[in-house]
Amino acid sequence: MNIPYDVRMRLDLARNIIGEAGRLALGHFADRAHLAIDAKLNGQDVVSIADRAVEELIRSSVAATFPDDGFLGEEYGLQDSRSGWRWTVDPIDGTSCFVHGLPNWCISIALSDEHEQTRFGLILAPVTGDLYEAVSGEGARLNGDTIRVDGQASLGTGLVGLGASHRVAALEISAVLHALLESGGMFVRSGSGALSIAEVAAGRLCAYYEPHINAWDCLAALLMVREAGGFTAEFPGEGRSLLQGGPVLAAAPQVARPLRELIARACQRIS
Repeated sequence: MNIPYDVRMRLDLARNIIGEAGRLALGHFADRAHLAIDAKLNGQDVVSIADRAVEELIRSSVAATFPDDGFLGEEYGLQDSRSGWRWTVDPIDGTSCFVHGLPNWCISIALSDEHEQTRFGLILAPVTGDLYEAVSGEGARLNGDTIRVDGQASLGTGLVGLGASHRVAALEISAVLHALLESGGMFVRSGSGALSIAEVAAGRLCAYYEPHINAWDCLAALLMVREAGGFTAEFPGEGRSLLQGGPVLAAAPQVARPLRELIARACQRIS
């Protein structure tokens, strides 16, 4: 792989960090009865001591090797970059699944350059051991094997991942769900946006849509979809900053246009 030296050095570190972070998270997952859990905005938006411990591990490991790099994490926010490089991390995406003993959670790490271009992304699902990886211009892999989006599925034959949260009105997602089912499609909701988008890259889902998602949940996975031959809508969207987040859509190329049209029709119904 023809990876620039600065990126390769950080990629090697990220591979080591995510494995260590996965082991730490699994230890907490096995001892969930003793987890300290706090609510953020509501009872469905929670954070555990495991989230904080994993982010602290990743932050400290990056700072020890690349102290001038920036960092954006879900739990401790933004640290400005002096080098031009920024790490964007979700220590546990799918915390609600995590605290309820479900396996649908992951650790996500992305590296962006001074132009806000994502240069690599790693996503580890510790319960299954699946490691997704993408490097800009070098393709996407799952456990070392090259992956591609599903080039055959349609909205009627594939599975569409949908995400929801209390940050947006319930009608915004229920209208899309209604339109998808009405058109003959089918949906899944795993509880982890990062993992669901990575599954689009692997051809397991034909698309993923969520009306609002945060940057730490999706930057790594969106790169994976693009590197696997898929389509991703601009994120976070015109007029928005990374700290605000925004809507996310990732899809196999032949599914992207019909899904966007379906979402537009659904939005018209509730406007």
